[in-house]
Amino acid sequence: MLGVLNIVERGETLQSLEDLKGKSLYATGQGATPEAVLRYLLTENGIDPDADLTIQWCADTTEALSYITEDAQAIAMLPQPFVTAACAKVEDLRVALDLSEEWEKLDNGCEIVTGVLVVRRTFAQEHPEEVAAFLEEYQASVDYVTEDPEGTAALIEKYGIMASATLAQKALPGCSVTFLAAEEMKEVLSGYLEILFSSDPKIVGGKLPEEDFYFM
Repeated sequence: MLGVLNIVERGETLQSLEDLKGKSLYATGQGATPEAVLRYLLTENGIDPDADLTIQWCADTTEALSYITEDAQAIAMLPQPFVTAACAKVEDLRVALDLSEEWEKLDNGCEIVTGVLVVRRTFAQEHPEEVAAFLEEYQASVDYVTEDPEGTAALIEKYGIMASATLAQKALPGCSVTFLAAEEMKEVLSGYLEILFSSDPKIVGGKLPEEDFYFM
């Protein structure tokens, strides 16, 4: 998965990141990648995340949703598919900014990476054919999500991932389900990790990974 973060509001006040100046923003993911992404985007757009707006960190998406529900002026940064579910519950709630789109505008050579597939090194070395077969099937699964969102949504409901296939189908485009491997994966992920490292080294374990971190 690539980027899944959106900024939502119940009005039309936000048209750009610049419009966040002077505002209060509810957000989840303090101390983790969502905070790093938000701070990076704000800084790159000339906005001081500590002085130009107030960020109130919530324990989870449910807490953030409670503020949105109670306050018609509330603005929040939330992930998909929760954004789609929230829009179905709160009247007039809309996606004001897609942070993946804001990231792409910077043209920094990488993308936001939300989910990755990992394998134990010894297993990959001892079972290369099994790993290759799994990756082939994994890519086929990702392709199916793209080619048949309706069928995918039905499976999402069937297995209890989301309660409604209708909502799942609406959420899928914003979930950025993507298959990247080998050099393409390395290029995207290494650049992203460098940005996270510059924001807070602890987010990536205190140091950037070596070349053998990437399964080629």
